[in-house]
Formats: sequence, C-alpha cells, structure tokens
Amino acid sequence: MSEAVLVLEDGRTFRGEAYGAVGTTVGEAVFATGMTGYQETLTDPSYVGQVVVMTAPQIGNTGINGEDDESSRMWVAGFVVRDPARRPSNWRATGSLDDELAAQGVVGISGIDTRALTRHLRERGAMRVGISSELGRLGENAAGALLARVRAAESMVGADLAPAVSTARPYVVPALGHKRFTVAALDLGIKTATPRHLSRLGVETHVLPSTATADELLAAGPDGVFLSNGPGDPAAADYAVEAVRGVLDARRPLFGICFGNQILGRALGLGTYKLRFGHRGLNQPVLDRVSGTVRVTSHNHGFAVDAPLDRPTHTAYGSVEVSHVGLNDDVVEGLRCLDVPAFSVQFHPESAAGPHDAAPLFQRFVDLMGERH
Repeated sequence: MSEAVLVLEDGRTFRGEAYGAVGTTVGEAVFATGMTGYQETLTDPSYVGQVVVMTAPQIGNTGINGEDDESSRMWVAGFVVRDPARRPSNWRATGSLDDELAAQGVVGISGIDTRALTRHLRERGAMRVGISSELGRLGENAAGALLARVRAAESMVGADLAPAVSTARPYVVPALGHKRFTVAALDLGIKTATPRHLSRLGVETHVLPSTATADELLAAGPDGVFLSNGPGDPAAADYAVEAVRGVLDARRPLFGICFGNQILGRALGLGTYKLRFGHRGLNQPVLDRVSGTVRVTSHNHGFAVDAPLDRPTHTAYGSVEVSHVGLNDDVVEGLRCLDVPAFSVQFHPESAAGPHDAAPLFQRFVDLMGERH
C-alpha cells in the first residue's frame, strides 16, 4: 500500500495510505456522519467537487452492489476513511468498495484519524483540501506542493455546479400501475430514488435539464413541478430561480428538496448563505412545526435559506413561513407558502440512504396535486 497525504488549506496535514485510485485531487473538505449508505453518498451528484470524510470508523463492510447507486457514476472529488474493510461481507455485494473507487478514478486516503479531522472542520469550518498518493511526482516537499495547489483551487462559494451534473436531455420515469399525476422535475442533481418514490404513488415524472425554463417545465401540462437536490451555491443559479418564479406565477403545485428548497427560497425573495460546515449524514433531527413532530432525517447541504423563524415573511407570492427547523442549530429546514401551492424541505425524504421518517412528504405532494383537480 503506497503512502498518501491529505493537506487542508490552513496547512494541517494528515498522512495515511492510498485508498481507491492513485492520483492527486482537490476539493472542498466535508464530513458525513452516516454509519452506512456510503454507496449512496459516493453516487449522489450533490457531492460533486467535495472530498467526503466518513466519520464512521470502518467503511466498506458491505462492499458495493448494482442496486444502490443514486446516479450513473461516483461524483465525489475524493474519499477519506479511517479503517477500510479488508473484504466485503454482504449477500448483495458484487465487489469491493476499494476496487470500485479505483475503477471510477476516485482518489482516497485511509488510515488517518478521521475523528481529529472532523473536529478540525467543525472548529474551523469546511475548507479546501487536497489528497495525493503520488508523492514522488509532487517532489521532495510533497505536502507543500499540494498545499499550493489547494490554495489555488476555486471556492464552493459562487460555484454553479448543477448544469455539470444534470441530465443533458429530458427523460421519463413512468408510474407504477395506474397513473394518477404527471410531474415535471427540474434536475439540479436528482437522485434515482426520488422519481422511484413518486412512481410508487402513481406519478409519471418527466425529468428536465437544470436550465429548463418555466415554459419548458409547464409545456406538457404537468399536475405539479418538483425541484431536486443538487450541488453548488444557490446564489449562482439564477436560471433556476427564474424558472421557479414562472411556475409560481402559474400557480402550479410545487415541491422542492435540498437545493430545490434554496432555489424556492430565492424565488420568493429570501436570501441564502453558506453554513460553517454544513449538514451531511443520516441522523439529523428536524422539528416539523406544522405537526409538532420531530423527524430524524438525511441531509447533504452546505448552504441554507435565510428566513425569520418567529414570523411569516411577506413576499410577491404572498406569505411564507418556516415549516421545519434543524434542532441542532436552528437552521431553516423547510418552507411553506400560505397563498400559493408550494412547499419545500432542506433534507432528503427519498431516504437513500437513511431514515424513512420524511418519506410521507411525497404523499403530501401528491395530495396537494389532488386538491387542484
């Protein structure tokens, strides 16, 4: 096993062993708290440009399989684990995680103190990072050369990444059984589990590219419009904001998740901001202020909506209130429009991977479309 090094933009350095592909990579360092679901994390388009640090100490026990991918490929810029499994042990496994990382060109590092790295990111905030397992090519001062490359890399602030991960052409996911409704989905980095959930509820989903206009979203006369998760800074996605405003003008039922929640917030005139280290993992408690219940939810976001928690906000589309709040830090986790048929959440109700507490939100979207008929 060859030596590898990880260098943060503030100069802190960790040395370990190569894991996955041999090479050099740079991205934004973030940590994910899930004890399982690493395959869904690796193939989630929302992680493009990010080096994911797994906080669970042992990763790879269940290998990889052909059923749990959330897209056609791995999107992460790099992968960091403490103790990689020596061999997979699961009846669904079709291969090892290490081999798949190498096959898809994902550079990783293992054998480092991921707890210390996570604590550092929690204290200092998400930052740029580099990993290299080709230290000879970097020269005698490999860590210094990698640090220079890290500091020259672009920041996630201002990054417009949705078009890079979105579908290039529209496609349709049919309903299972009797079709009840048709939904147009704006693909900002959609996961395969989302239209699968909708199909089980009798929804045919027409998935359109991230740059689709309101006219294109509404062209087929859908019963509702869905805004997906996705990567990057919502402040850079003006094209999506304009499309959503057109949907709101048409008073078509709308449901957004994750990045889609931030885009709806911007369309309503609310601001967004970058979180210190974001929320990523499968165990985030969220208060549903409408029902008074607490949901344990799956998260992956580094930005949030800026909205008051103590009162509704008056917008060009009527009043909007914060419907969900993160119990760890009071971050806005959902919006509910009171005068137009639109709502959104910051977390992932498709539950891939993760708890299923939020899955009924898809039924809520179906019910909202049913009320309009």
